[in-house]
Amino acid sequence: MIHLDWKNAPTIKKVICKHTNAKKYLVSNVLTVGKEYEVKNETEEFYFVIDNTGHVGGYYKNYFE
Repeated sequence: MIHLDWKNAPTIKKVICKHTNAKKYLVSNVLTVGKEYEVKNETEEFYFVIDNTGHVGGYYKNYFE
């Protein structure tokens, strides 16, 4: 369960949230437009960042610049 160590893992890069207009899920509660987030892991489709709750969450890359 490698995902349990992501919070303490070194930051890969930093990204800025450009929008929270989700079609299916409510993203505005955990991401803030214009805020910079630390990327802890990355896949082809998702960034895993430390969100506003202080936990690592996976979000589509299209939310970020």
